[in-house]
Amino acid sequence: MSFELSSSGDEIKLRFDAMASRNEIVVAGMDVPTGHSALRAAAAEVLRIEAKYSRYRVDSVVSRINESAGSELGVLVDAETAGLLNFSGQLFKSSDGLFDITSGPLRRAWDFRAARVPSNAELAPLLELIGWRQVEWDGRRIRLTRAGMQLDFGGIGKEYAADRAHAVLLNAGGRHGFVNLAGDLRVLGPRLNGAPWNFGIQHPRRPEATCAQVQLAQGALATSGDYERFFVTPDGRRCCHILDPRTGQPVSHWQSISVIAPTCAAAGALATIGMLRGPDAESFLREQGVAFLAVDPSARVHSHDVDLPLPDPRSPT
Repeated sequence: MSFELSSSGDEIKLRFDAMASRNEIVVAGMDVPTGHSALRAAAAEVLRIEAKYSRYRVDSVVSRINESAGSELGVLVDAETAGLLNFSGQLFKSSDGLFDITSGPLRRAWDFRAARVPSNAELAPLLELIGWRQVEWDGRRIRLTRAGMQLDFGGIGKEYAADRAHAVLLNAGGRHGFVNLAGDLRVLGPRLNGAPWNFGIQHPRRPEATCAQVQLAQGALATSGDYERFFVTPDGRRCCHILDPRTGQPVSHWQSISVIAPTCAAAGALATIGMLRGPDAESFLREQGVAFLAVDPSARVHSHDVDLPLPDPRSPT
């Protein structure tokens, strides 16, 4: 893994690849040796999370759980994984079942590289395997009750990694900077002069352009959209990777939704739930008390600003 370290004034920057994306971590106000060490440790934490929870690695926790689907014993998990499972269960409940980490089986039907739309007959047996309520979870041991069930932490994995990298920087004494994992951000603190950092939100239809600028001194920003993995059918239907666990079909209303919240995991989950809720997303996000920016089917921008309750800087996440 190659790390690209650079310095400019009081800022030290690290660029690296992880989670199928190009990422950047910046700190300010740290001496060079300490800053380099902190940045490398934060990046290593991102890579650790990727290795532990990637569905593509046969030695990951997720793969071990999925391979045990249908067994009688299930899998005993560590405290970190238990926390993610508890959070996922809360998201399932608060989203009325829209955010469901058991939707992994749908990947067997949807092939975005081949640009193929699966038939209802293909989706029907997979939908029967989806549903957090079918999971037996007692806080320590998880059991996927039916063979073929699969967990997928893709909806919160990268955002959780940003939060964990943020915690590493805090523990190293960092107080100014940010973690940026392909646009999912956790801010450590403002610039040295107290000014906020300026971030651009990618335009969902113009890859080289932004649709808005956001200034943050603390908190987190995450975006969910229909432009990351998608294909367009001959009749003009846009099929993206965000799939409704109830129907197996891609979302079809918002082009993208960005959410500002105290943690990146919360921001990412709310952005994804907003995409899944379709036209009801704005009212739902207002109820959550978060700031958001949503791009509708006509590329119009809808935004809502609030005074955010920011996390205690001593908290690890």
